[in-house]
Amino acid sequence: MAPSVVLVTGVSRFLGGHLAARLAADPSIGRVLGVDTAPPGPDLRSRMGRVEFVRADIRNPLIAKVIARADVDTVVHAALSPDPSGTWGSATKEMSVLGTMQLLAACQKAPTVRRVVLESTTAVYGASPLDPALFDETMTPNDLPTSGYARDATEIEGYLRGFSRRRPDVSTTVLRFASLVGPRIDTVVTRYFALPVVPTVLGYDARLQLLHEEDALAVLERAVAHDDLPDVVNVAADGVLLLSQAIRRAGRVPLPVPPPAVGVVGRVLAGARIASFSPEQLRLLDFGRVVDTTRLRTDFGFTPRWTTVQAFDDFVRGRALRPVIAHERVEEAERLVDRGVHAAARLLAGLGART
Repeated sequence: MAPSVVLVTGVSRFLGGHLAARLAADPSIGRVLGVDTAPPGPDLRSRMGRVEFVRADIRNPLIAKVIARADVDTVVHAALSPDPSGTWGSATKEMSVLGTMQLLAACQKAPTVRRVVLESTTAVYGASPLDPALFDETMTPNDLPTSGYARDATEIEGYLRGFSRRRPDVSTTVLRFASLVGPRIDTVVTRYFALPVVPTVLGYDARLQLLHEEDALAVLERAVAHDDLPDVVNVAADGVLLLSQAIRRAGRVPLPVPPPAVGVVGRVLAGARIASFSPEQLRLLDFGRVVDTTRLRTDFGFTPRWTTVQAFDDFVRGRALRPVIAHERVEEAERLVDRGVHAAARLLAGLGART
């Protein structure tokens, strides 16, 4: 059954606001309510058309009245995402965890609600040297997140499972998004790769799996429109990029940092409000993370338009990132290194022949 009245949380952010705009453009949907503690920016608000903005704090029990009075039948909780700078403090945790509890309590009381969609993250799988090549939806992390964004996302998914047991008549879907990139979205990842000099962890070259912003919105749209979808779905693009490859494609300069000094570099960047490196983000830079998307294609019925490489390249083009060092100089340096390696090899071979 198609949704009639949809409520979207987090509409002052990219995913929530643009999803609400897309839903409002669908004439088959009667009403779209957008909820957040602050109004969307002028550009985003102009895109939202007939979306009815409700300035409300989902931690407040009054959210139950909003849902009841509007006869909401579909709820999309799209407010679970860290600040683009990467910060995840106690206030953010309270909004995410307590807000989700209050929102689900309101949904539980509302007889009209029959569909709940949760924006989550592949960060719930953690990142460790013992990880499998691919995480599927049935797996649990080898290194369970103990704090921050990933820990709160894990907790929130648990609340939704509890809600499903209490309201088995309501269909639920958890969308575990890989790191989002694109020409418009502002995330921890996009800020990281926009740095002219990109800190990396010396001795590590993580595998990265990404998702284009437009594919993320298309997946959310499909999750709203259909109520016969899987309860948990990994959402990520095909293929992977090594961290070193991504830095090169963005024209950035890598700065390998010894592991003991990474925290110091992270604090400097955080102090300058450029980027923040939480423990979970550092583990991702160390070990990477890749998920299995078979269920996304077969059971959910969606194939991402952009691969990981294509999504990253579209981000680079959209932000008009220019190489910090000209490609010609990089290639010249590579040629010099290559000649040096071959010369050293010939020297060693000559010394070996003499002995």
